[in-house]
Amino acid sequence: MGTERLSGRVAIVTGSSRGIGKAIALAFAREGAAVAVAARSEAVWDPRLPGTIHETVAEIESAGGRAVAVAADLSIPADIDGLVEQARAALGPIDLLVNNAALTVPGRPGASRKTEVRAPQSPKETGETETVPKNMGRGSFLAFPLKGFRLHFEIGLFASYRLMQLVAPDMIEARRGAIVNISSLAAFLPGDGPYERPGRPTGFAYGGNKAAIHHLTQAVAFELAPHGIAVNALSPSEPVITPGNLVAAAGEEDWASPDDFAEATLRLALADPKRQTGQVLWSDDVLHPERGPRGWLRGLPGR
Repeated sequence: MGTERLSGRVAIVTGSSRGIGKAIALAFAREGAAVAVAARSEAVWDPRLPGTIHETVAEIESAGGRAVAVAADLSIPADIDGLVEQARAALGPIDLLVNNAALTVPGRPGASRKTEVRAPQSPKETGETETVPKNMGRGSFLAFPLKGFRLHFEIGLFASYRLMQLVAPDMIEARRGAIVNISSLAAFLPGDGPYERPGRPTGFAYGGNKAAIHHLTQAVAFELAPHGIAVNALSPSEPVITPGNLVAAAGEEDWASPDDFAEATLRLALADPKRQTGQVLWSDDVLHPERGPRGWLRGLPGR
């Protein structure tokens, strides 16, 4: 299918029915990996968010690759365990894991076989006391229910934690492996104060989850490095054009290609843990190492 840089490897890619996850799954398959395509989306529920796990698998197979679709809601512990069991049974021992899934488009319906799970949008949905001042809008920390905050961590941090636990024995036995935890600029926002225009709600639930993943990445990398396993976190250097981002975007963006980000992820899947592990990286750091860490910023207007 390609240069076969991942020939003989077996990968799980979460959140791979569309967007970044799909691009990563396709890139891994083109390079010879067998891929477990994991997400909730077995059918399109919103025309603005096209793509299903079955469509991703069909694309891989039509190009001569090997893949299996695994429907999994990562807020449900049994689904997380089942994902690894099904992937291993269909494809063999897992030596690549990309933790890409995150709660980015709240309010979507749950899978038809399960009770709906979504981030609540107001304290009324949870019985929590309303504490938000009238001039603070939806998304305010003061209005956002703990249940919604917790769900971000369940789908992102806790699912990533459990998946790493479940696949690590395969990697340890093989004496090789790579884990890439997908992060975001949101992990660094709003940054140090004082602030020029403070007061607006921030993406604290999504960003907080991603910031926690950075520490988890380094803790796991430290423990697994002697076994030949690289564990890194990767964020897009620029917003990547995906259906979810287009729905959430407040205005025009300079969109980056999901294929470029997938290539950066693929390179981390090939990382030598003696030289590159426990790192929190931007995609252009990986694609253009000759420029040095964040050296690509020097080429941007105003830099």
